[in-house]
Amino acid sequence: MTKALIFYGGWDGHEPEATSAIVERMLADEGIDVRREAGTGVLAEDDLGRYDLIVPMTTQVQIDKEALQNLIAAVEAGTGLGGFHGGMGDAFRMEPAYQFMVGGQWVAHPGNIIDYRVEITRPDDPIVAGIGDFDYRSEQYFMHVDPGIEVLATTTFNGTHAPWTKGTVMPVVWKHRYGAARVFYSALGHVASEFEQPQMKEILCRGLLWAARES
Repeated sequence: MTKALIFYGGWDGHEPEATSAIVERMLADEGIDVRREAGTGVLAEDDLGRYDLIVPMTTQVQIDKEALQNLIAAVEAGTGLGGFHGGMGDAFRMEPAYQFMVGGQWVAHPGNIIDYRVEITRPDDPIVAGIGDFDYRSEQYFMHVDPGIEVLATTTFNGTHAPWTKGTVMPVVWKHRYGAARVFYSALGHVASEFEQPQMKEILCRGLLWAARES
């Protein structure tokens, strides 16, 4: 059976306990054996490699260097990594090695909660196939990203809240490889209520299943 680890915590504004519980149920419904733990202490365990998928859901926290290296080593060896919004894209702000693995890092969300458009760029990819472009209301993430990621969806900044960003096309959903692992990220999902948006939830579910190591 596929095994997944969710670790959650950090800034309460992202509702980490509630959102991690939703993801736990979502993965369990797909037949995955899920372990959900508060904090980053679990990452210090010697056998992280027994998990097929690790889902970070913690924002703006510090992590012990050895625990971070343990996580990176597990992913390099083939444990999939997948997540969303600040829980993965702003988990360890002071750790560039983690950001290198993720493929990007949050830096701003001009205007905070706003309406914007998500455009699917790879409609042939199974993670986003059949979904199509959609409107979304949340934080529109401006990120620093690895140019080598495979972008599945983007958003375009109109410059209303930061005029110098007008016309900037920003990745919203991506995947890539890191070592022997698959890595998936979606910038959508600020709070638990956003899981009521069907496109957001479906993309995340498909992406996490894709990232999980195949048994």
